[in-house]
Amino acid sequence: MKKETLAISGMTCASCAKAVERSVVKIDGVKNANVNLALEKLVVEFDESKVDLPDLKSAVMSAGYTVEEALDKNSKEIVVPIEGMTCASCANAVQRSLNKLAGVEEASVNYATENAKVIYDPSKTRLSEIKEAIDKAGYKALNIEIGTAVDSEKDRRQKEIETLWKKFIIAAIFTVPLFYISMGHMVGLPLPSFINPDRVPLNFAFAQVFLTLPVMIAGYRFYTVGYNRLFRLDPNMDSLIAIGTSAAFVYGIYAIFQIIKGDVSYAMELYFETIGVIITLILLGKYFEAVSKGKTSEAIKKLMGLTPKTATVIQGENEVEMPIDEVEVGDIILVKPGERIPVDGEVVFGRTSVDESMLTGESIPVEKNVGSKVVGASINKNGTIRFKTTKVGKDTVLAQIIKLVEDAQGSKAPIAKIADIISGYFVPIVIGIAVLAGLLWYVSGESAVFSMTIFMSVLVIACPCALGLATPTAIMVGTGKGAEYGVLIKGGEALETAHKVNTVVFDKTGTITEGKPKITDIVTIDGMDQRELLKLGASAEKASEHPLGEAIVGSALEEDVELVPLDRFEAIPGRGIEVVVSEKTVLLGNKRLMDDNKIEITLQGRADQLANEGKTPMFVAINDKFVGIIAVADVLKPSSKKAIDTLHKMGITVYMITGDNQKTAEAIARQVGIDRVLAEVLPEDKASQVKKLQEEGIKVAMVGDGINDAPALAQADVGIAIGSGTDVAMESADIVLMRSDLMDVATAIQLSKKTIKNIKENLFWAFAYNTLGIPIAAGFLYLFGGPRLNPMIAAAAMAFSSVSVVTNALRLRRFKPVYK
Repeated sequence: MKKETLAISGMTCASCAKAVERSVVKIDGVKNANVNLALEKLVVEFDESKVDLPDLKSAVMSAGYTVEEALDKNSKEIVVPIEGMTCASCANAVQRSLNKLAGVEEASVNYATENAKVIYDPSKTRLSEIKEAIDKAGYKALNIEIGTAVDSEKDRRQKEIETLWKKFIIAAIFTVPLFYISMGHMVGLPLPSFINPDRVPLNFAFAQVFLTLPVMIAGYRFYTVGYNRLFRLDPNMDSLIAIGTSAAFVYGIYAIFQIIKGDVSYAMELYFETIGVIITLILLGKYFEAVSKGKTSEAIKKLMGLTPKTATVIQGENEVEMPIDEVEVGDIILVKPGERIPVDGEVVFGRTSVDESMLTGESIPVEKNVGSKVVGASINKNGTIRFKTTKVGKDTVLAQIIKLVEDAQGSKAPIAKIADIISGYFVPIVIGIAVLAGLLWYVSGESAVFSMTIFMSVLVIACPCALGLATPTAIMVGTGKGAEYGVLIKGGEALETAHKVNTVVFDKTGTITEGKPKITDIVTIDGMDQRELLKLGASAEKASEHPLGEAIVGSALEEDVELVPLDRFEAIPGRGIEVVVSEKTVLLGNKRLMDDNKIEITLQGRADQLANEGKTPMFVAINDKFVGIIAVADVLKPSSKKAIDTLHKMGITVYMITGDNQKTAEAIARQVGIDRVLAEVLPEDKASQVKKLQEEGIKVAMVGDGINDAPALAQADVGIAIGSGTDVAMESADIVLMRSDLMDVATAIQLSKKTIKNIKENLFWAFAYNTLGIPIAAGFLYLFGGPRLNPMIAAAAMAFSSVSVVTNALRLRRFKPVYK
């Protein structure tokens, strides 16, 4: 299955989004289609063997909307200024030279602007090769301007905002005099004699028609899209506006014919100003909505702004400054104090401290020496370093974070299904209510004008925009805010589920503890020398990647103990290791390893004492004979106790799961305030332990960092990976904590609660608005002597409803975690 994201234009409400989804899902081979109205994007999952991109685009267009062209994910677009061209044939020569390059997908040279626009695959060709091709054609390539698909997306949104503003201004220029002419004389405002309704009623009517037409042209999309959807029997918000204002216009033309026939009373029954005001107000609402939607993705813009534009690459003896897009894996990069590190890599020369707060939120600079990893967009503080590039472009840590946030913002939360279901039936029902209300009032004896006013008011006030924006805008702001705190939430489902969590299960090593244990005690029997035991233990663990084994090796190296090579090594998961060293078979591990090999532990009392002190006793046997204990202790993370206290105050039960023996685990648990301990759990059993808790009806969040945590992270209702952990753990998790700080577990849950509360507020007001608004527009209050809702007021209320929902979602930008 392949996943593709398409930018869609022309959607105005939730029913538009639903129409696109329905049209795309009908294609054989499409597994899932999800439209995010706030982002105006379609995420579609499909079988490449049955469906291709043109099929998807056709389905979107057949639904009445437009697919914005976007760059292939692996492609880049550049604009190269060229010097030396003197005629059109020069431009053709450059263009031919560029199109011959492998990896160039499209090249067009404009002689008038002296620019070459090139779309290319950076994995197949470099910018330097593009420059060389121009030079070989006999011309000179100047500094290159780099553009990306992200920039085009930003430009598209900005263009949409500017277009809406222009349309609003045009509509307002004609609506203001229209409103003055139609309503001014009623409050005694003067009118020129040639359009005075009492003297020249026909001129009065024609003046309004001429002022109304430009406003309708400014809002032409309401009619083209609205009637298109109506004729397809899948009406949307535009259909409501189109029907309502068209009805008023047709009635106005009918009134003009009556005036021509001599019935001048119709001059007082014109509703052209209503058309003008409705369209103008809705355009204004759409403008504010577009501006607000632009603010929801500011987190991504901030992240993107961190990436440097250039890098200094060492080529031989020279330092060459080149665009960041031209850097390749294996290049040696020079970074001076105060500069941002351009891409990910490994230090090969120098030492410095690096501010990585933009990724981890940790304000203290991290020391970097030869062999240390550096991350793109972090800031080099005080030393000059050279590093070898290991990841560039979309593979860098920053690019992966941006991708995570973008995917999360484009996802749907389960709660959004409520709005989706309702919006699918909403517009047809509203049209039915509008027609029925108008007819009932007409049948009851009210005038045609009164009935048409009711009809228009119902259509205009019942906008499903607010329903469509309620969920995605809150998710966009919520996930973006999480990214600012180093909490990467992978999707709307994870964000929603996290607020229900009532139990958090922590892995011990590397999560509650630092994961960097040290030897605290070496206990031997039968005259075994402690240094000899350390030598055997460290030699045995040299091939192991377990943190406890690394602690033994580290201590041996500190003591200058000479290690000996192994003849055989076998790791026994959940128990320890068995090796052959110096013709001796050495077993090193936990009590279970000794029991499996029927080896009697003669220092069990001492082992229990060490365990009660929070240390992990590791038993050593040589040739099936127990010889001693190597005790290792892991240091608690500074934030562990405070984080668990905060979770308790939030009403959350905290478990700890570990392969350690029960006594050691309980000693650690007592220090940090853990409620319950699941000890001596084999790696493969962690997921089943989580499942047991879920079977009790508990909503479980699992927090871990290692490969052996991945199944449990996937099993949990919400998997939370520590950012310093393995790629496998982070891939299996729903939420990634970049700072490796357990306080961020509380931050994630609090953010989830705030976001879901915001979504519920948005949905409540969207539903309440329509529930109250439609009966009032249908004349319910008028029936009992109350006021009748003017269509112009209905239009203002409709525009306000969408803006208010987006504005409410933007309140999440003020979110701050509360650490009690």
